[in-house]
Amino acid sequence: MNSILTLIILIPAIEIFLFIKIGSQIGAITTILLIFTTAIIGVYYAKYEGLNTLKSGFTQISKNKAPTYEMISGAAIAFAAILLIIPGFATDTFGFLIIFPFTRNFFLEKFLHKFNRKEKKFEKNNFIDGDFEDIEDNDDRKI
Repeated sequence: MNSILTLIILIPAIEIFLFIKIGSQIGAITTILLIFTTAIIGVYYAKYEGLNTLKSGFTQISKNKAPTYEMISGAAIAFAAILLIIPGFATDTFGFLIIFPFTRNFFLEKFLHKFNRKEKKFEKNNFIDGDFEDIEDNDDRKI
């Protein structure tokens, strides 16, 4: 089964399960307020971290360096903000893990390590094997 389709089915099921479990423990109104609170706090912290990343990117540009890490980090922060806006406890937890710089660096390091490993695998076979035969100008096989 496709991994994206699995996530589309699995994430809402996990969120519904957590809503039921947490809602039965702390109450429905408190659960709803908690969802709104995590979204508001998360979006404001994402804005703060995004501005810090933007500032760091401008610093890298002023040093004539490519702000590669800052661009990837900015995309991760935007993804985390989306996760925090989506109602749910599992998405909020993962969003907060991506927002904080220490855990974001950990996830990005794992992601980039996996990407670099795949890239190196493709670099090994960066050639096409084949045979050739010289064809004279007056040969009928020439196209």
